[in-house]
Amino acid sequence: MHRLLIAAVLAATSPQLAAQADAYPSKAVRVVVPYPPGAGTDLHARALAAKMTESLGQQVIVDNRSGANGIPAMEHVARSAPDGYTIVYALPAQYAVNPALHPKLPYDPVRDFEPVALVVRTPLVLFAHPSVPVKSVKELVQLARSKAGALTLASAGNGSAGHLCLEMFRMMTGVDILHVPYKGAGPSLVDLLAGHAHLSFLAWSTGGGFVKSGKLRALGVTQAKRAAAVPDLPAIAETLPGYDIANWYGVAGPKGMPRAIVERINAEIKRALGNPQLRQRFEREAIEPIGSTPEEFGAFIKNEMVKWGKLVKASGLKID
Repeated sequence: MHRLLIAAVLAATSPQLAAQADAYPSKAVRVVVPYPPGAGTDLHARALAAKMTESLGQQVIVDNRSGANGIPAMEHVARSAPDGYTIVYALPAQYAVNPALHPKLPYDPVRDFEPVALVVRTPLVLFAHPSVPVKSVKELVQLARSKAGALTLASAGNGSAGHLCLEMFRMMTGVDILHVPYKGAGPSLVDLLAGHAHLSFLAWSTGGGFVKSGKLRALGVTQAKRAAAVPDLPAIAETLPGYDIANWYGVAGPKGMPRAIVERINAEIKRALGNPQLRQRFEREAIEPIGSTPEEFGAFIKNEMVKWGKLVKASGLKID
């Protein structure tokens, strides 16, 4: 029923949207981020929005809508007017994991959205609180095996990339580590720093700054090879061959956005990613700029739905 209503509305409003595309943007653009302020997703979404504001000539505002692994945020954008003034900056959790976890998901990543661009890609890092007596992934596995169920890992939520990183870690090692979901990486980081959680998979931009001060210990990156930004930090795959999982971030809008507006937003994202200051900042934080075409991002989403869906199925993960 939802999709039939969208189709009817689009048929009635196509001429108006075409006219609006010529004048776009004539007001502020909202970028919905499905996580609370303060975490890596929010921080680099704001950095991107600031550069887009400069070139678009209109304010690009980050709208944080956290909770339920981004389902309300994605549904909100899917139901918004397809005029380019409400878009989403989302992750595998929203585009590829939720469809595998929720049989009655209130949005479809393919049918309900216009892909705009795959923006950046980044590994996560396995962080430990200093009270955990380990300095490597190998030592962590040994400790977890000797104290089954005693260690806790905080994530950004059920079905988040950090949660799936833990599921892959569990499958490859057989260890029993308790998963504790939060409403975003920011709240999970707070409890990790306080010692209320022992471990967490977080972006380097989120937790890396606490390593030098000794408030956190970094054990390994989740991608297959070491990250150029932190070359001294081993890849988890050096201990667990085949371990390879990374986060990525992409922009999409409601289905039916005029092609001219999709192309304008795509061009502004690429312009922002080409800014030397932003590019250097991202590279320092182990964030790889991409800037794909809309078509490339659309195909990428479909492939990632298959990939992450297989991981969800293999892990036996279910959301109550």
